[in-house]
Amino acid sequence: MRIALYVLAVVLLLAGGIGYWALDEYIIDHVEIADVDAYEAETGTRVEAAEVTADPDAEVTATTYTSDTTSITISTVVTGSGDDQVTYYVADVVVDDATLIRGGFAEDKFGENIIEDTSDIAEDNDAVFAINGDYYGYRSSGIVIRNGVLYRDDGARTGLAMYADGTMAIYDETTTTGDELLDAGVWNTVSFGPALVEDGEIVDGIEDVEVDTNFGNHSIQGNQPRTAIGIVDTNHYVFVAVDGRATGYSRGVTMTELAQIFVDLGATTAYNLDGGGSTTMVFDGELVNDPLGKGDERGTSDILYVAG
Repeated sequence: MRIALYVLAVVLLLAGGIGYWALDEYIIDHVEIADVDAYEAETGTRVEAAEVTADPDAEVTATTYTSDTTSITISTVVTGSGDDQVTYYVADVVVDDATLIRGGFAEDKFGENIIEDTSDIAEDNDAVFAINGDYYGYRSSGIVIRNGVLYRDDGARTGLAMYADGTMAIYDETTTTGDELLDAGVWNTVSFGPALVEDGEIVDGIEDVEVDTNFGNHSIQGNQPRTAIGIVDTNHYVFVAVDGRATGYSRGVTMTELAQIFVDLGATTAYNLDGGGSTTMVFDGELVNDPLGKGDERGTSDILYVAG
């Protein structure tokens, strides 16, 4: 989408001043925090976070990671056949401390239009496992809390709060503030949607939700590549990446089909993240899925990852 917007912006630039607006809105980097690591160290968190140290005794295979604090299992699921085939990847993650699940930003910067491949952001953060996040950098609204630090406080939609006590909840951003969430023990938030599952049941109306109907944005409805996160029990998470738009390999899924995947996995809560060409899962430094059936990542603004 970023490439298409760039081409369109150049065309508009040739046509007049509106082109600069498009470039400024969707292409030009707007850096608000130039060194996220330093900012987080200076700001500190309101919750006690686990210390991250590499475990030399961790056991790693092509699909599993086991350490004293973390267990990760990657599974590949293929359903249907031919034009109706769907391929998706599930990461079953159990940690002994929820603060081991963290957020990382492209180029270690916070702001709009700053992008980097998921695998590169993961490498920069020494991540064992990562998925693309909510693409916060495509918009200027939403509540953005990562690693116990508040980055943006502009409630606009239904969000997901991930608590330091290992629980997770769907919430209405417009009825609270970032400070209130931090005081309640929220460690990470994501702001995209829709909410897929609550109390173990598929949320009504998810096929009709519109997210970010900005200029140049594509519909999130129909069969699409998807990335989403859910929780089974305290400190027990499931991450799903569904490939799509690749006939004979994976057609993608609807929101209802995505929600059903989480129900079948035993999730009590699940939430949709940025998808389409952004859908990416990385494990032990390798790309797990096949974005758009082409094997190429598309830059994104942020990831959720499991610290090693």
